[in-house]
Amino acid sequence: MGLEIERKFLVKGEYKSLAQSQSHIVQGYLCAGSGRSVRIRIRNEKAYVTIKGPASADGMSRFEWETEVSLEDGQEMIGFCEPGVIDKDRYLVPYKGYIFEVDEFHADNEGLVICEVELGAPDEIIPIPPFLGKEVTGDKRYYNSHLREYPYTKW
Repeated sequence: MGLEIERKFLVKGEYKSLAQSQSHIVQGYLCAGSGRSVRIRIRNEKAYVTIKGPASADGMSRFEWETEVSLEDGQEMIGFCEPGVIDKDRYLVPYKGYIFEVDEFHADNEGLVICEVELGAPDEIIPIPPFLGKEVTGDKRYYNSHLREYPYTKW
C-alpha cells in the first residue's frame, strides 16, 4: 500500500492555458466514513477502484491503494455507489518540476476549483504557482468524499 502525501489549495487565477492535459472524471463512493473510503473513478475511458485510509492529523498524508478495472465494471459499480457522484474536469499543470492537478467541479459542486500537488515528504518545500489561492490542506470540507454528501453549491 502506498502513502499519498499532498497539499491542497483553492484556485484563484488562470490555469487552463498552462495545462498539459485535461481529463473528465466521474467518481462515486461505495463507502465513506471515519476518514476511510472506497471509491470508483472513471477517468476518460479507464476505471479504477481506490481504497484510502484516514488522513494524518495535519491532513497531508494517508494510505492509498488503487487498481485499474475494466471500464464496463467501473460503470456498473458507479451504480452501486452511495448518493452524490462527483463530476469534474482535471487539468495537469506543470510548474517548476511539479505537476499541479487542478479540479474544476461540475453539477452540485459547480464553481469550486481546487488544486492538489503530490509531495515526496510532508516537509517538502514546493514552488507556489500564481494561480493558487488559500491553502485548504486538511480542511475536510474539500475532500471529495465530503463534497458528495455536502455539495459546494449548498454551503
